[in-house]
Amino acid sequence: MVQVVRSDARRNRERLIASARRLFAERGVDVPVEDITQDAGVGMGTLYRHFPTKEDLVDAVLEDAFDDYLALADAAIEQEDARAGLESFLDGALAAYAANRGLAEVGRHRVTTMRRRLKPKLRELAARTGIDPDDLEVVVQGGAGVIERSPSAEARRRYLRVAIRGLGA
Repeated sequence: MVQVVRSDARRNRERLIASARRLFAERGVDVPVEDITQDAGVGMGTLYRHFPTKEDLVDAVLEDAFDDYLALADAAIEQEDARAGLESFLDGALAAYAANRGLAEVGRHRVTTMRRRLKPKLRELAARTGIDPDDLEVVVQGGAGVIERSPSAEARRRYLRVAIRGLGA
């Protein structure tokens, strides 16, 4: 049997995820759920109908964030110029990481599951550019380290220029 979700219920769920994502990025995942519901303009009952536990909400926010990474990878793969695709993916992925630093507090086991979905796309992107996929992963991890030390967009861009030259892409 197919479950039909009312449009207002779908909108409320999306508003909760968007508010949680924004507040997690600003204040970390310890932000009270009351602040999330207030920001989303919904009541606590609405929150608990969609997300019985805060972990369920965190999982939904992580899923939403990883969907952005998947979309970035797909767009990069579709670009005719493989190097430009690689650069746009790395820049976008690191910018998204910088914007969602509050999610870094979340347990590694959740993130590991979602990374499995991204890995085949990164391998395809690496293959198109002649880069070892493990090297691409190291560049992404290094970029995360740069962001932890200096979240400025300029620091991220400098890092990417050096990393891309180093990859020989």
